[in-house]
Amino acid sequence: MDTMEPHGRGMAADTAEQRIKRAELALQRTEEMLAENLALRNRIRTAVEAADRLVKIDPPSFEGRRAG
Repeated sequence: MDTMEPHGRGMAADTAEQRIKRAELALQRTEEMLAENLALRNRIRTAVEAADRLVKIDPPSFEGRRAG
């Protein structure tokens, strides 16, 4: 069984190259997702901080609400 390719590399070398390429693509996508998550986290944090400031300025009124 001939495992050599025309360029003189074996199938194992191609398999390793394919694994490396897949790992590089996975790492790139992971970095992109991390950047997206950090941006979303910052937006959420900004919204929460703004809501906290509004509550301090004008606390919610509990008048008109019945207990129980």
